[in-house]
Amino acid sequence: MSGPGARTTPPPPDAERRPVRLLVVTAVTAEADAVTAGLADADAVREAHSVRTDADAAVREAHPVRADADAARTNASAAGVPLPQRMRRPGLLADVLAAGVGPAAAAAGTATALTTAALAGHPYDVVVSAGIGGGFAPVAPLGSLVVADAIVAADLGAEDAGSPDGFVPVDALGFGRTVHHPPPGPAEHAAKGLERGGLRAVLAPVLTVSTVTGSAERAAALRARHPRAAAEAMEGYGVAEAAATRGAPFLEVRAVSNPVGPRDRGAWRIAEALDALRQAFGLLAPIVEEEFR
Repeated sequence: MSGPGARTTPPPPDAERRPVRLLVVTAVTAEADAVTAGLADADAVREAHSVRTDADAAVREAHPVRADADAARTNASAAGVPLPQRMRRPGLLADVLAAGVGPAAAAAGTATALTTAALAGHPYDVVVSAGIGGGFAPVAPLGSLVVADAIVAADLGAEDAGSPDGFVPVDALGFGRTVHHPPPGPAEHAAKGLERGGLRAVLAPVLTVSTVTGSAERAAALRARHPRAAAEAMEGYGVAEAAATRGAPFLEVRAVSNPVGPRDRGAWRIAEALDALRQAFGLLAPIVEEEFR
């Protein structure tokens, strides 16, 4: 039908919506590969060079006179700075970055990625710290998943013989903060979505430590100080701190590869934890699209 007064069919509701932009920050490549594999459903497309293109565009916009020199520094091989893997799905564009081990590397990598995206005019809608970690028995057994309702810098503070447990967190000293709280609705939705998908998941605090626990005594001390904690890892607080300073919402998801306690490499189940992480991100992708659109 055509002519005056003809009615046109409106586009589908999602046709003009931009995709939700997700940044996932891991410590190492094996974790990033697991996340990317989880996001790679039948409709997903991996884009190998898009991230570098965005970075170069941001440099040209910010420093047009020095574009060539500055763009060269965005090259991972030249600058030693990792570039994210990009996975595009209907409704979701995910960049997955292996930023390095520990809260400092995680914070630096997250801050760089957030700044680059903002300068390119494509800021991220949400940041997720993801990877494997230690689980506190019995709440988080091997192969289970923990979605953080609090991200705690567990060893940021001072030893103090006068305190009840010999430790004072940095915020009690009057400096900064030791806890970040992800948005409660999305965090709860994520944990329940994982359970509905057949995975064992718990919503609980995740501790960030700079030294992985290797003794029963330290594990007990952490549990006494943080009785609801379900897992420990090394990057979540750094990711959350960088995201919070830029106003970006954040989550943390950990797959349990080992119990928190005495260091026994024979008890680690890294392959199983990476597989749980892969499965988790297959289930989390639509939840992220729904919660952060």
